[in-house]
Amino acid sequence: MVERRVTIGWSEGLHARPASIFVRAATATGVPVTVARAGGTPVNAASMLAVLSLGAQGGEEIVLASPAEGPEATGAAEAALERLARLVSDGLDELPETV
Repeated sequence: MVERRVTIGWSEGLHARPASIFVRAATATGVPVTVARAGGTPVNAASMLAVLSLGAQGGEEIVLASPAEGPEATGAAEAALERLARLVSDGLDELPETV
């Protein structure tokens, strides 16, 4: 299991447009990723409804995770979570080309 904790950089949190950007980025990684509020139940990061159901607010910490096993899968998961963490913490307004 690979995990990253990150503070949400979007002032409105993971709602509407930011959630859409995040879900598209999570889907583009090709790696199974979950997202949860700190101490909460993880949900599928590639599901818009699941991400919106978190109700995560700007400035709140979330946990990104991937159930990767083995060196190759773990490397891919670490890279994917690092890109997603950067996207969330920077509160980007659109998908970067490198996602």
